[in-house]
Amino acid sequence: MTEFWFTFPEIDPIAIQLGPLAVRWYALAYIVGLGLQWGVLARHSKRPDAPFDREQLGRLLNSCLLGIIIGGRLGYVLFYNLDYYLTAPLDALKIWQGGMSFHGGFAGVIAAVIWTARSEKINLQQLADRVAMVAPIGLGLGRLANFINGELYGRVTSHPVGMIFPGGGPLPRHPSQLYEAALEGLLLGLLLWLAVRRGWLDRPWALTGLFALGYGLSRFIVEMVREPDAHIGFVAELAALHLTMGQLLSLPMILVGLYLLLRRAG
Repeated sequence: MTEFWFTFPEIDPIAIQLGPLAVRWYALAYIVGLGLQWGVLARHSKRPDAPFDREQLGRLLNSCLLGIIIGGRLGYVLFYNLDYYLTAPLDALKIWQGGMSFHGGFAGVIAAVIWTARSEKINLQQLADRVAMVAPIGLGLGRLANFINGELYGRVTSHPVGMIFPGGGPLPRHPSQLYEAALEGLLLGLLLWLAVRRGWLDRPWALTGLFALGYGLSRFIVEMVREPDAHIGFVAELAALHLTMGQLLSLPMILVGLYLLLRRAG
């Protein structure tokens, strides 16, 4: 059998260097993602049925950015490396050293959406559905940044196609970051776009449910070939499956997504 093993290309982790200012790919993914999300929602705000105007949208995105940063970092500290940060609590503030959790960031966005809905007197359901509508944009770009950084790679693969990552040893691995970018970003984004085209914005909580279910399933599936965190490994067992922390945290999203969709169907 012919084997196609690709060597990870050498990519500078710094995307833009302006004198002492260095913008890394991950930060650039955040910036571009938020910009694209703002553009889509700003265009949407012109519709007569939009629940917010452009000024409210700006405040929403600022709140979501804080929620992503604070929630993502706090989630990583609590879910992935609590023992270490209990011994060095100040290191939890060193975000530039890496370590962010999607599920923590997701909780932060939920808090930001609830805060914005209450403070701006916007219908919570309408706001949540529209945030869910654009969420895959940031997810897809974030996973591409993970790939460029050569981090969060997959397990060693026995398939004829694989990639050798720096720091991942001499054996080929699944490029799981690209799998996640395709599922969480491209495919989920396409499903949400089709749902909007079919009038799901008029079905309360339907887009939120579709996003939660779609992301939860995508993450759960890809975690089957993604390398578990070395300092955690597998954390639980379910139906003879060894679960990672990412899978364990995705289960509530799957259940909530199913509940919201079935509730609407009923």
